[in-house]
Amino acid sequence: MRKHKSTAVLCIVFLVGLSLLLYPVISSDVNERHQTRAVAAYEKAVAEISSDDSAAMRRAAEAYNAELSSAPTSFVLSDAQQAAYDRLLDPTGSGIMGSIEISSIGVSLPIYHGVSDEVLAVGAGHLPGSSLPVGGASTHCVLSGHRGLPSSRLFTDLDQLQKGDVFLLHVLDETLAYEVDQILIVDPDEIDALGITAGEDYCTLVTCTPYGINTQRLLIRGHRVPYTASMTAASSVDADAEAADPMLVASALAVPVLLILFIVLLVRTRPGKKKTKGGDLLP
Repeated sequence: MRKHKSTAVLCIVFLVGLSLLLYPVISSDVNERHQTRAVAAYEKAVAEISSDDSAAMRRAAEAYNAELSSAPTSFVLSDAQQAAYDRLLDPTGSGIMGSIEISSIGVSLPIYHGVSDEVLAVGAGHLPGSSLPVGGASTHCVLSGHRGLPSSRLFTDLDQLQKGDVFLLHVLDETLAYEVDQILIVDPDEIDALGITAGEDYCTLVTCTPYGINTQRLLIRGHRVPYTASMTAASSVDADAEAADPMLVASALAVPVLLILFIVLLVRTRPGKKKTKGGDLLP
């Protein structure tokens, strides 16, 4: 009975260990599929919007941005301002205003209104009080994302971006391209770098740093450049040529090792055969 209990305990330990090992891989894959579906649903909804409605949404967003550029920078909205903000650039009624694509690090995420915990758990969030992502002179859009979540990659690899890299924003029926020109590490309360600069068209990506410690913020700013279809094609080739995901490799190696270890322990705990006084073996 004691040996059977030991075997049961080993089975439970093995299954728990295997579950913990596979959870990040499986949950990340599930969330990435969800993000892909959200982006696809947005693109489908945008394709079904009339050109007049799309133009009206863009004009409303541009008017909002014009008001921001003439007022002091503030990322705290009143209730009335929040309500007005929530109605802008929301063609699907789901809070998605567009998507961000960073092909060099394999990122494709929906962009949601706000930066609540619920939003940042499933995609990139637009910082209220920053310019809406429709471009134009004297605008500065700020997008935030988590990194290091066990359930999703999100902005985990954002620190791999370098000056000269390009990221894309897909908003309504337009694609906006931004080339990285500034990389900063600041304290959480330092917001000077997120302000609007007269005449410039900026977009800054924000995430926590150092990885796993999260005491500071990584700011990666890009300036608007003309978009060409080759940007996506070239970046896609680079992304396809990336090395395999270390988490997937580790899991692929660890699973058979754990399985072999489990079998060895299981065999060693099986009851042996006893000898009778006459020397005969009994099952």
